[in-house]
Amino acid sequence: MNWKKNDLVTVRIEDIGINGEGIGKIDGFTVFVRDTVPGDLAEVRLMKLKKHYGYARLMQILEASASRVSFVCPAAGPCGGCQLQHLSYEAQLAWKEQQVRSDLIRIGGFENPPMLPIVGMDEPFHYRNKAQFPVGYDREGRLAAGFFAAHSHRMIPLVKADDGETEASEDITCRIGKEVNTLILKTILTWMQKYRISAYREETHEGIVRHVLIRCGYHTDEVLVCLVINAGKLPHSEVLADMLYDLKCGIVSLSFSCNTKRTNVILGDNYHVIRGEKYMTDRIGRNQFQISPLSFYQVNPQQTERLYQKAVELAQLTGKETVFDLYCGIGTISLALAEKAKQVYGVEIVPQAIEDARNNAALNGAENVSFYVGKAEEVVPQLYRTSGIRAEVVVVDPPRKGCDASLLETMISMQPDRIVYVSCNPSTLARDLKVLCDSGFQVESVQPVDQFPMTTHVETVCLLTHS
Repeated sequence: MNWKKNDLVTVRIEDIGINGEGIGKIDGFTVFVRDTVPGDLAEVRLMKLKKHYGYARLMQILEASASRVSFVCPAAGPCGGCQLQHLSYEAQLAWKEQQVRSDLIRIGGFENPPMLPIVGMDEPFHYRNKAQFPVGYDREGRLAAGFFAAHSHRMIPLVKADDGETEASEDITCRIGKEVNTLILKTILTWMQKYRISAYREETHEGIVRHVLIRCGYHTDEVLVCLVINAGKLPHSEVLADMLYDLKCGIVSLSFSCNTKRTNVILGDNYHVIRGEKYMTDRIGRNQFQISPLSFYQVNPQQTERLYQKAVELAQLTGKETVFDLYCGIGTISLALAEKAKQVYGVEIVPQAIEDARNNAALNGAENVSFYVGKAEEVVPQLYRTSGIRAEVVVVDPPRKGCDASLLETMISMQPDRIVYVSCNPSTLARDLKVLCDSGFQVESVQPVDQFPMTTHVETVCLLTHS
């Protein structure tokens, strides 16, 4: 390799990396370049060089890909939220489908995986029902809220306070978030400005308001707002409540969560209601859910309904089956399964989530569901080996790291008729499917679902049967 840092080179982009960066090769040397898409011919400046690969900065597009589109959001480049906004949505779907297929072949060893076409969205913007905005200061010292730049804690301001001195700037509405977020953030910053409520400064661990969490109900239009603060109480909170409720934008819950630790974790361990309810409500299918600031709830309700419908369809329930729903969260999939199963057992490690799940089961009159707190790899063996409960169907929806090895071993020894695997990470999905299929299961279908348009993430739901 004869190149060195700061050299200008020309590269044809051929693929996309897991963080959304374009990938090209120069005489076999791999280069990662942000803000490029497959098909682009780009002039780039080499910034960091390793033995077999390097990172470069885009200088100019010499020849634009047919799949390249303009950024819809002016903050999309520096912001870390939308890695693929400059790639046409059709190309995004094609790449995500191929990513699932490629990982199943490369990692799982499946020569010809039974793929179904990816399920995309008719309108791939403004779908997120949850956003967590850091609050801080812009370069002029003005109160602002926005998102962190990719791989950093440098805030990209979207909404700024009007301080009466600095020239007013136009606020930016996040294109994948709800439009009401901008109005709520602007009101909170105005309140902070008027009552001299300081924003948190991470470097000194000083200031009060750290983040603003906003949740919006897709079916109900209810809105929940929670301020995360570096203090034990929130001054002038009743005034803030008046200002926010006067917006008449559907707010049903205003709260604050205390987090005084030096940590990257956003929310504290609990929250305190300022006005309204402890939760907002929304629906998935026919089931209603109570969602608090601490609840895990899928951020794209439209695609979640499609994902869960597919999971229930693949479970092939007749009303006679016992079902294990592992990593069940607040019981969203459990309650969908309970409509067609004899009995459902949900398992989740987070106590608050199980409390929410039990409340949601009661709310929806589901009497054939039981929930257990604990690690799935510990609870399931106890239910199976100690209590003698065998599931004909197992539904598993693990975090990105996939299933624990001992849980896979338990599923193998239990030999359910069907396993429905819901995954948010194609590589760990492929790894786990290989383990299961090496032990007598076979993959019947693989359905990718675009749960997160404009990002590199993709959900997949698979059916495995025991041969």
